Amino acid sequence: MKILKFGGTSVADAANIRRVIDIVKSQSKDNRLVIVVSAFSGVTDLLLTASREAAAKNENYKEISRLIEQKHLDAIRDLIPVNHQSALLSHVKRIINHLDTLFDGCFLLGELSARTSDTIVGFGEILSSSVISEAMKQEDGLRNEAAFKDSRELIKTNRSFGKAAVNFETTNRLISDYFTSAAQRVTVIPGFVASSSDGNNTTLGRGGSDYTAAILAAALHATVLEIWTDVNGMYTANPRLVKQAQPIERISYQEAMELSHFGAKVLYPPTIQPVLNLKIPILIKNTFEPEAVGTRISDENNVQSNPIKGITHIDRIALLTIEGSGIIGVTGFSKRVFEALSNKGINVIFITQASSEHSICIGIQHEDADAARTSVDEAFEIEITQQRIDPCTVEKNLCIVALVGENMKNHQGLSGKMFSTLGKNNVNIRAIAQGASERNISVVINEKDVQKALNTLHERFFEDNIKQLNLFVMGVGNVGEKFMEQISSQKKYLKDNLKINVRLIGVSNSRKMLFDEDGIPLKEWKSLLEHGEKADKETFVERVKALNLRNSVFVDITANEEISKTYAQYLEKNIAVVTCNKIACASGFENYKNLKNLSRKYNAPFLFETNVGAGLPIIDTLKRMIASGDKVNKIQAVLSGSLNFIFNNFNENASFHDVVKEAGVQGFTEPDPKIDLSGVDVARKILILIRESGYEMEINDIENKSFLPQSSLDTDNVPDFFSSLTANAAHFDALYKEAASKDCRLKYVAQFENGKASVGLQVIPKGHDFYNLEGKDNIVLFYTDRYVDQPLIIKGAGAGAAVTASGIFADVIRVGNV
Repeated sequence: MKILKFGGTSVADAANIRRVIDIVKSQSKDNRLVIVVSAFSGVTDLLLTASREAAAKNENYKEISRLIEQKHLDAIRDLIPVNHQSALLSHVKRIINHLDTLFDGCFLLGELSARTSDTIVGFGEILSSSVISEAMKQEDGLRNEAAFKDSRELIKTNRSFGKAAVNFETTNRLISDYFTSAAQRVTVIPGFVASSSDGNNTTLGRGGSDYTAAILAAALHATVLEIWTDVNGMYTANPRLVKQAQPIERISYQEAMELSHFGAKVLYPPTIQPVLNLKIPILIKNTFEPEAVGTRISDENNVQSNPIKGITHIDRIALLTIEGSGIIGVTGFSKRVFEALSNKGINVIFITQASSEHSICIGIQHEDADAARTSVDEAFEIEITQQRIDPCTVEKNLCIVALVGENMKNHQGLSGKMFSTLGKNNVNIRAIAQGASERNISVVINEKDVQKALNTLHERFFEDNIKQLNLFVMGVGNVGEKFMEQISSQKKYLKDNLKINVRLIGVSNSRKMLFDEDGIPLKEWKSLLEHGEKADKETFVERVKALNLRNSVFVDITANEEISKTYAQYLEKNIAVVTCNKIACASGFENYKNLKNLSRKYNAPFLFETNVGAGLPIIDTLKRMIASGDKVNKIQAVLSGSLNFIFNNFNENASFHDVVKEAGVQGFTEPDPKIDLSGVDVARKILILIRESGYEMEINDIENKSFLPQSSLDTDNVPDFFSSLTANAAHFDALYKEAASKDCRLKYVAQFENGKASVGLQVIPKGHDFYNLEGKDNIVLFYTDRYVDQPLIIKGAGAGAAVTASGIFADVIRVGNV
């Protein structure tokens, strides 16, 4: 004997019921079956709504009743041949008439008793089972094999309407007697409904149809209890919140009960109890994918390498805290707390108490919070008045997240991994509970962090430790496009070799912005962005924070000062910042220091390798030297690839104006080349190196020896600036000729020594490390306590979209490796 239970979505309409019939036909060939069915999807809610509307004297209940009737009549007309519909239509109409009589009674009396509510709400299963059993009788292969049996005649309960307790002695006898004499191979039974010993309709409470199936399975010593639903079994996490969640193939009864208690909706804890002692396995299957393996719940030895079976959560939790010196060493204190809650019918979900006994925290449902606080404060009124105990406090908008696994007790360090994983993503833990059996480790966190927490933990324990990085990119010009190309081409390599899964979640240029929580296709971002919403930097920031995704990274590929002012907002929300924008790190020292402090405080990387030298590892090398105890005493550097390109190509055959124009065309200068030529950009770079070396300095402390004429510096737009270069051609030619006459070359040099820094054009003789610096290359010489006579030299391409993009990409990878 096998028991098959089909939930509301499985019997939502005629099309789904046909799927159910196909499953039953297939299984009935080799097995005797009992089919337990729920009400059609949504009908139970409609019955509850209609009864409440009637009791409130709102005649809207009549319309709802017609909707319920129509739903079942439509199913009959779709499933049953016309010449066999008459009897069933009449039967359904009789039930609906009875239902209308009950609604009318509620309307006239203006009340809804628990007894009447049980009778009304149970009609959903009575109606669905009547339709489904008749549909099976009309099906070839089941015509003479299917029958209907009313569960109210088999399952007997007390009179606790709403959640009746089963009289198992009577129930088991009735079930056994009926099926011993029944001849049919398939019996259809309504779930959820039962009756009291005196014949009143009762219901079995939340998950009642599952419970009906379990009661039948235990009474008949079934070989298996199958629960058919709309998912492929129990999952490692809620698949609606964790896209990477996987079905669990095998799980123990105890693990299943833990997951069910903590919100796994495919199964309710009471369901397992009747079959637990008899060791009857439970199989959870998908009506819409019957070939899928599903989840098998049993006491079989399911040894596997991962001790965690699932990660689950309970929403809408409030945390009640009672503390004070009057608690310590007082016998019976906890008893009084729980008694106060019990007297108000408040269910305790979570408990944790400090070993000092100074405080106790209790997790309860959000809606019970105010009543619980009042009850506890009343119970300890004297102690509170005497200031021995503080009035209890309540925190709302919390949830419980739990790791569940039977074998957790045999593995060390799981709690540490859980807490450190949450901590790295700035998920604050409000309370912790762990039983001695270590089957469950629970934490209370803020409700807004639940999706991030579940995904972070699932990534840590179930995804081969693959780290998902969620990118939000601001600025997709020349460098930004190259960055996108590099991500797209390397995405598979990063996942396969570095265990980093990069997703583009948000992107913006100066006109449009686009967000997609499921990821923006890297091959289509440009066309999708064109149809995005209007760009707004503040809205962008708020959207990133509201998504609250784990391992979020804001990537700034602009030179915009206003964008640089948003970094603090990201860092304090545990969102990493990767930037090639030098403005923030070259701003006031207090702002620079604040950003670094926020990065440390909230465990959010703040990386800006491309601020100096584009893709060259200058800042990273400097950080490692300082971390190892070395001290920088002097820095000499050519830090502008654009200026190096300009002075390498400026000669008697090419005007200064034309060379600067060409540098812009090749992407070596900023859109406004005066930023490069004025020395401001180089001053920012050397300032960043000085600060990263451990020195405090402001941009105004750096002497800027400009080679530009004052008329060029005074221009306020790009066309006027280029006109000034032409007008001052003789000035630039004189600079070149002076250097050439000495067989020297012009280089724009930044230097720092003895607490002083400067930037300016210098004449470099042959033999100097800077003399043969070609193209757009940068070079940095670090003189330190360890590198005294011969400096540490870093040299290479220091400008260009591709190398800058690669430097940004390298910083993103560093975030993934944190």
